[in-house]
Amino acid sequence: MQGIFAVYKPKGPTSHDMIDRLRRLTGEKRIGHAGTLDPLASGVLVVGVGREATRKLAFEVKKEKEYVAEIKFGETSVTDDEEGEKTVWPQPINIPDKNSVEEILQLFIGEIKQMPPAYSALKIKGTSAYKLSRKGLEVKLAERQVVIKQIELFDYSWPLLKIIVVCGPGVYIRSLARDIGAKLNVGGYLTALERTRV
Repeated sequence: MQGIFAVYKPKGPTSHDMIDRLRRLTGEKRIGHAGTLDPLASGVLVVGVGREATRKLAFEVKKEKEYVAEIKFGETSVTDDEEGEKTVWPQPINIPDKNSVEEILQLFIGEIKQMPPAYSALKIKGTSAYKLSRKGLEVKLAERQVVIKQIELFDYSWPLLKIIVVCGPGVYIRSLARDIGAKLNVGGYLTALERTRV
């Protein structure tokens, strides 16, 4: 069994856990994945099995992706998702209506600059940013130019917003959740994420 496959990753295990499971199932040691999904995320994980397939994963990473994301407003999180320590947004909060939310979403479509989360796998002098953050060290990551092709408001009932996002490579949906909350002046973090297409 060699080639490139779409595997469904449930919420809970890391992307690396999924690779370990596949190694045990297939007996193949050369297995890799394209585009990490956080433990709290679920959905399509592109996997290469065998030498030839793993070499092609660099091309798969660059492809368009689609996500369904749920954002909770009124609080922020140090990790920009459900996992981190929360802080309640300063009161009083002016709760935005659906039209205001839709207007703000439009600002994030196109080529935008995005600050990756401090708790991410990006390396700083060879060490993952999340490892430094967990030690209480200040993490400074550079803004990145990313492309968001489409954001569709799927459901909104304060404090929860559900959106469908179509984007290019390198987009952090956690960062998008944080930035939408900041732009609306209510704070926000990612509570659920499913990658529905690569």
